[in-house]
Amino acid sequence: MSLFGAMNTAISGIGAQAAAFGNISDNVANSQTVGFKRVDTAFEDYLTTSTAAINSPGAVVAIPQYVNNEQGAISQTSNPLNMAIAGQGFFAVSQQTGEISGQPTFNPQQFYTRTGNFQMNKAGYVVNSAGQFLNGWPVDQTTGIANQNSLSPVQVSQSAYNPIATSQVTLSANLPATPASQTATLAVPISSDINVYDALGTIHTVSLNWVQNADNNWTVSVVAPDALDDTVVPQTVPPTYNPNLGAADVQFGATSGNPVPAGTVGQIAPVQQLDNNGNPIANAGAITTAGYVAGTPATLSFTSDFGSGPQTITLNLGTYGKSGGVTQYAGSSYQLQGLTQNGVAPGSFSGVIAQENGDIVVNYDNGQTRTLAQVPVVTFNAPDSLQAQNGQAFSETLSSGTPLAEPASINGAGNLVVSSVEGSNVDIAAEFSQLIVAQSAYSANTKVITTAAQMLQQTVNMQT
Repeated sequence: MSLFGAMNTAISGIGAQAAAFGNISDNVANSQTVGFKRVDTAFEDYLTTSTAAINSPGAVVAIPQYVNNEQGAISQTSNPLNMAIAGQGFFAVSQQTGEISGQPTFNPQQFYTRTGNFQMNKAGYVVNSAGQFLNGWPVDQTTGIANQNSLSPVQVSQSAYNPIATSQVTLSANLPATPASQTATLAVPISSDINVYDALGTIHTVSLNWVQNADNNWTVSVVAPDALDDTVVPQTVPPTYNPNLGAADVQFGATSGNPVPAGTVGQIAPVQQLDNNGNPIANAGAITTAGYVAGTPATLSFTSDFGSGPQTITLNLGTYGKSGGVTQYAGSSYQLQGLTQNGVAPGSFSGVIAQENGDIVVNYDNGQTRTLAQVPVVTFNAPDSLQAQNGQAFSETLSSGTPLAEPASINGAGNLVVSSVEGSNVDIAAEFSQLIVAQSAYSANTKVITTAAQMLQQTVNMQT
């Protein structure tokens, strides 16, 4: 019985070493595969009889040891959609099962991977080299907040960025308390020009002209050379323009009659626009303002028509009683600190990038950006217990625990390294060392079988 037992044990040893050899060969073959996680081999002894007096030959089996939690080397790439995870976690991905009406259908099962060499496919989906679709939290385009209750494949639209008509202009400047340009006979305007956009994305110039009436008292007039005269219906060819969009008195400090510090805006009131001779300008536009309320924005509004219909624009001069925005402090020259507007010209798709917080951001040639989704990092309590799937992917098991999706760098989730990929965690030198050991053990087991067979033959020969 011992000879047969020895042969059976050696045969199991051959099978175990063959399994180890298979794992080594798989590791070596995938030493350059992005995101690959190696499989080591452990051996487990199976007993038949083992007491204080007797120990019969048993068997050995090879147990795979998955090394999913050991990071491979991270290398930089030129692809802005490539991502690597430094630390714990996986990318959530979907696998395509088919296509309906030109749109992909997906396996309802969720998969996970460290293969982050993502790029756009022909339909705009972000996929890796294994054809897996990257999943992310969709971002609400109004609030800019990611919906962390929804995880779906990220698709990039290459549609144009629609123009946005200007509705807000913000001015930050200091008006000189003693302007060098003011004379006894002529008040020379201090001007600032800003480009605004109409509903079609066409750019227009609006001038803000300031004239000091008296100490702490200024008139700002709004002028747009190509604003249409809406009193002319229908419009003539060429069009009739009315560049004067309105005027308002802006008073500072105690002159305003309101309790505000010196040099800060205390009151804004509409006024009739006058020409250089002091006569009212016919058909001049009208400024509207809510007037002084402590701590509220100091604003005035005017309406223009650049050919796309009436367009109301609010000019923000800061906050009543605060030093931000427009002020009037000592000096003899105008100091423009900032003049911005919220309109946007039309734009064409120019590219898409991934950011370190997981945001997938589309860039347009008008300088605008749009965040489509945020990519979470998914962690497990026991990542080495995940079930390996094709294409360096894994699926959840009872032993791995439930997946936890978190923003990058939060609650133990790894950091995202953009324009980079994670390589295989296979160490070629270590695999070759294990290969030599497996080969020696395999040869030793074959020697045991050969010897046992010879001994068995000798036993048979004794009986003949």
